[in-house]
Amino acid sequence: MRGRHLDAYSAYKRVASKDHINAYDREESSVGLVNAKGIGNPSWRHSLPHMLVATLSSFLFGYHLGVVNETLDSISMDLGFSGNPLAKGLVVSTCLGAAFFGSIFSGWILDGVGHRRAFQLCALPMIIGASMSATTKSLWGMLLGRIFVGTGMGIGPPVAAIYVSEISPAFIRGTFGSFTQIATCLGLMGSLFIGLPAKDIVGWWRVCFWVSTVPAAVLAVCMEFCAESPQWLFKRGRGTEAEAEFEKLLGAAHVKFAIAELSKSDRGDELEAVKFSQLLYGRHFKMVFIGSTIFALQQLSGINAVFYFSSTVFKSFGVPSDLANICVGIANLSGSVVAMILMDKLGRKVLLLGSFSGMAVAMGLQVTGASSYASGSGALSLSVGGMLLFVLMFSLGAGPVPSLLLSEILPGRIRAKAMSVCMAVHWVINFFVGLLFLPLLEQIGPIVLYTIFATFCLLAVIFVKRNVVETKGKSLQEIEIALIPPQ
Repeated sequence: MRGRHLDAYSAYKRVASKDHINAYDREESSVGLVNAKGIGNPSWRHSLPHMLVATLSSFLFGYHLGVVNETLDSISMDLGFSGNPLAKGLVVSTCLGAAFFGSIFSGWILDGVGHRRAFQLCALPMIIGASMSATTKSLWGMLLGRIFVGTGMGIGPPVAAIYVSEISPAFIRGTFGSFTQIATCLGLMGSLFIGLPAKDIVGWWRVCFWVSTVPAAVLAVCMEFCAESPQWLFKRGRGTEAEAEFEKLLGAAHVKFAIAELSKSDRGDELEAVKFSQLLYGRHFKMVFIGSTIFALQQLSGINAVFYFSSTVFKSFGVPSDLANICVGIANLSGSVVAMILMDKLGRKVLLLGSFSGMAVAMGLQVTGASSYASGSGALSLSVGGMLLFVLMFSLGAGPVPSLLLSEILPGRIRAKAMSVCMAVHWVINFFVGLLFLPLLEQIGPIVLYTIFATFCLLAVIFVKRNVVETKGKSLQEIEIALIPPQ
């Protein structure tokens, strides 16, 4: 087994410049893998319901990101902190801070109790937190509720990304993985539309929080009937249960081939506990570094500054905030749908390169719009058009690809914990970009700040070009054998 791994890895190194991860596809198998491949791809309909249930966590993630956008003024008036900008900031930032801690522990939760229970542990604090926020009479009650919700938000994204990648057939894994981004967009837009009456109806913001408990409860209940990840079961020596779950997800004809694929990547150390230090050095460090850097560059591109403060930019040109949010939401959703269609056709790397390149161009338009070379309607067109183009290009690749790509390239033994570390990097930089955007905008101006964001987008293009390999159409086990050398 070890010799086969070494041969496959050596062969991969010889063709890595072409981004092929199929050197070992030529290996002969003693269990009839060639014949198994000959029966064609498994039906995507088997795994579709399980994937859709999992994306409810992404919907909730998007919903709670946006639920205070339209309702914050009403909340502050009803709870008596309307004149306190610090309190308003805490209502938003406590959720992000709690999400950081939730993401840190998500890997250990997932490895400990499995994907189905991890989803339920994601839904539970969201139900509790939303209920507390909906019924509170004070700022402190609201903050406590947001902490509970944020914890669930931190657990959800890494668990969803890993679960969807592990239950999806290889030929459609990119398409299914894109559904998590689409669900996040739908959650954001849903919170926007539900929050619109908050300015006119007293106490409507409480309804907005109550509404979120419904999909959270559906997620918790439906997960009882969903398949557990066969990879997680197999790592724990529960091969018979893994076979049963593969039958649910792929169909009976593909079970033997799927189990044989898992056996190929089994290096005999799956049951050993993964120490945090193992993620920071040794043979796994490069994968963790690539994942963390992609998430860091995603946030340093300025995307969440655009999401958080787009209304302010639109207002400066006389565009109502409601219309601004709708336009940004439509651009985000449209790009995500296109990415879903292209993910398994063009591949992850192409979408990332095109996305970050387009984001750099869009930031260039905003720089031009903010300069003295444009005025009046020209400045409006360049600034607003550049912002919408930026969101569109982000949703084509930089938005949906990183989580999907990491769930593919991280080896099974460390996948959950490594993903939690990479997501924690995402949350830290997300927090600081949101915290420092407005002060930096005032101190150095939009031209310099948007130029910095464009520079990070270009750095992302270079990093992706040099470090990211294409993974479309390959099983997780094929990717792992090719990328990770044996000890």
